[in-house]
Amino acid sequence: MKVRVLGCGTSFGVPRIGNDWGLCDPHEPRNRRLRSSILLQVDGQRLLVDCGPDVRQQLLEAEVRSLDAVIVTHDHADHCHGIDELRAVSQANGGPIRLLARAGVLIGLERRFGYIFKNRGLYEAVAEPDPVGSELLFGGARIRFVDQPHGGITSLGMRVDHADKSIAYSIDFNALTEEMRALYQGVDVWISDCLGRKPHPTHAHLEAVLRWGEEMKVGKLYLSHLNNSMDYQTLVRELPDWAAPAHDGLEIAF
Repeated sequence: MKVRVLGCGTSFGVPRIGNDWGLCDPHEPRNRRLRSSILLQVDGQRLLVDCGPDVRQQLLEAEVRSLDAVIVTHDHADHCHGIDELRAVSQANGGPIRLLARAGVLIGLERRFGYIFKNRGLYEAVAEPDPVGSELLFGGARIRFVDQPHGGITSLGMRVDHADKSIAYSIDFNALTEEMRALYQGVDVWISDCLGRKPHPTHAHLEAVLRWGEEMKVGKLYLSHLNNSMDYQTLVRELPDWAAPAHDGLEIAF
């Protein structure tokens, strides 16, 4: 099992338009962040989690041509507005891609991007919608899901178990529920939302994420969805040895 962080930035990315690096050092390449997404590889199969506006660049840099499935955690623009880029992937696959999400999210995606799911003359459907339940078998991995509070909506969090290793990916949430705590407890790796240092109504912040990681006894914590106040080297210096900032292109192999 291997996970590649394709992007670990906010909806604005880093730098923001206007070459706004905030507190991030522009000379540190790991401060350059595309919109949040990961690629999970298990037993030769590839699962993309979220397809935001940067997904074309992300898949090119990861040298990925085909995918076995895509999960959309929620339908905010920075997590799904690159859905059109899946056309090239579906052509490489030779057919529509399995696109997984909660039923309500799929309804929204079909309303906004109807052409992606329909055959239209010369143009075949790009994706086949597949509602997500409580768990999914992918290759030799078991993936379990939980709904996370994200302001007025929910996002999809997940835990992946393969052989005797586990990884959790929880992006875009602002509070840790008991269901989340139970699912993520004791994972080897937790990739977590961590927008910045200040509390936020829709995202997690640094103090809370560190506390939760310690309480859940995670093996390694990687901070993601980082805004331009979260300088990479500053975080490296101040974080405990079991935590680190993620960066675009980071690969975690088991």
